[in-house]
Order: sequence, then C-alpha cells, then structure tokens
Amino acid sequence: MFRFPRLWATLVAIAMAGCADSGAGTGDTTVSYKGDRIGHFGFGTPATPEQIAGWDIDIRPDGAGLPEGSGSVEDGEWLYEEQCAECHGSFGEGVGRYPILAGGQGSLKDERPTRSVGSYWPYTSTLFDYIYRAMPFTMPESLSVDETYAVTAYVLYLNDLVEDDLVLDHTNLASIRLPNEPNFVPDPRPDVANTRCMNDCRDPAQVNIISEVAPAAPLPQVSVTETETTAAHHPGRQTYDQFCGICHRVGVGGAPITGDTDAWSERITNRAETLATNAIDGVSSGGGSMPPKGGFMQLTDDEVRAAVDYMVGESS
Repeated sequence: MFRFPRLWATLVAIAMAGCADSGAGTGDTTVSYKGDRIGHFGFGTPATPEQIAGWDIDIRPDGAGLPEGSGSVEDGEWLYEEQCAECHGSFGEGVGRYPILAGGQGSLKDERPTRSVGSYWPYTSTLFDYIYRAMPFTMPESLSVDETYAVTAYVLYLNDLVEDDLVLDHTNLASIRLPNEPNFVPDPRPDVANTRCMNDCRDPAQVNIISEVAPAAPLPQVSVTETETTAAHHPGRQTYDQFCGICHRVGVGGAPITGDTDAWSERITNRAETLATNAIDGVSSGGGSMPPKGGFMQLTDDEVRAAVDYMVGESS
C-alpha cells in the first residue's frame, strides 16, 4: 500500500492557497481571495480535477482506488514467464539477488526469514499497486490494468492462496486476505508537536550526538583514460558491481551478460565507439532496452564509460 496523507494535504493546501487573487471574474473558474488571507501568497490557480487525479493514485487495502479490469491465473502464468520469471524465478523463488515472491510461510521467526508475498506481505492491494507502478523492472508501467490483475492472480496462486481457475478483478481482490495481515498493527507512538525554545534555551555546545548513521561513501571520480593492471582494480569495477551488474550479470531485459563473448563480440566489433554513448543516453532494440545510465542518473558520464570499459574487457 502506498499512501501519501501529508503530501495530499499539502497539495490541497497549496491548491487552495494558490487560488488567483484576480478580483473581477474573467469567465473562467478561478476563485478570488483577498490578498491578506492567511496562508495566501497572491499567486497560483486552483488545482484542476485532472491534476488532482494525477496525485490521487493510491490503492487502499479495502480496494478503494482499484481500476476496473480483470485477469485470470491462466493468463497471468504466460505473462509472468515472459515478463517476470527472468528475475523472480519460474516459481517465485528469486534469481540471484532479486526478491523472492513465493514460499517462506512460517519462517518469519527464523534467524533468516523468507519475506515473500505469502509469508510477509500484509495486503493484496500492495501487490497490485507495486506491479502496476514499478514492474517489469526494465519497463515500469508497461503492463495494462488487465495484465496487472493477471500477474497479481498468478503470484497469489504461486503462494497457494487462490485456485488455478481464479479470475481476479476490482471487486474481489480486496477479499483475498494474506496470512500475515494480522501481524501488522498501527504504530502506537503518538504524534508530537514540539515548540521552538525561546527563553533559557540549552547551549548547543552542550548537545552531544551519541550516534549517527555514517554517510554512504561517494563513488570515486574516475576516467576511462586511467589504466590498471588487473580487472580487480579496474576503475569501472565498483560502478559495475554496484549498478550495472544488476542487469548484466543475469541478462535482464536482453542485457548482454558480462563475460559472454558471443553476446559482446558483434557489439565490440561493429559498435565499440557507441557502446558508452548508448549506455549514457539509453538504447532500445529488438533484443531489449536500456534506460539512460541504466536508470541510475546520479552516475557521471565518466563512471558509466569506465563501467562499459570494464565489461568490454571482461567480455573480449
């Protein structure tokens, strides 16, 4: 379940506060407020129904927000094998470091529990919502509503939660309850509202931070002109291990697997000079697609070039 109560409240507040202070009407739907109204800054226009609909996209556990549509377990099996099994395994067992979707019932108290849809997730609405927004990994939001219902139905079937003849739709999805739902409880911690200290305040020098989360170490700024004697110390190795290898270790979305000389030979022979450019700008072909920088836009161009150089060296 993805809900944004504070963000939604902020959007409504901005829409209301931003209504144009235009005085006399001009024939449109703009609402006029006095410029001295508290919280009104004298600019902006009301949010339109279309704009509000763009934000109001969460799906609740009771099924509110589900789009109309349907999909069967049978149809979901074909879609799953085509779109999902490459990462999540034919039976939801997970491939490499990709999430496990099925199994693990009764393991949550184990030292290394298996957190799958059937063992850990609280609501079927979360499953539908996540698939519809974010899957498949290389082409999010490419599944239709009916296809999403079908894949959701098949994942539930893999967890022995529904029968193989189920047709899932917007009227029955919320009625399917996941086993671990009762173990999710509301956060008992109260909301607090602190007030700023204005008198006899504590000296900041006496405030000691006793623990903090260490910041993530930044990736080193590297250039493909640097030379190293071994692959282990190649300047692109760290970027590859942390980012590129997610797809290129197992061939997600048609990505050539690092070390597969057959898959790389034509690319190196005919398009060696464009490999780095394609990796930076993104590329799509009959064999698959790659978003710009693999979707990790925080990477510099030099880091991407170094990673490509590393993969070419490992695959030549």
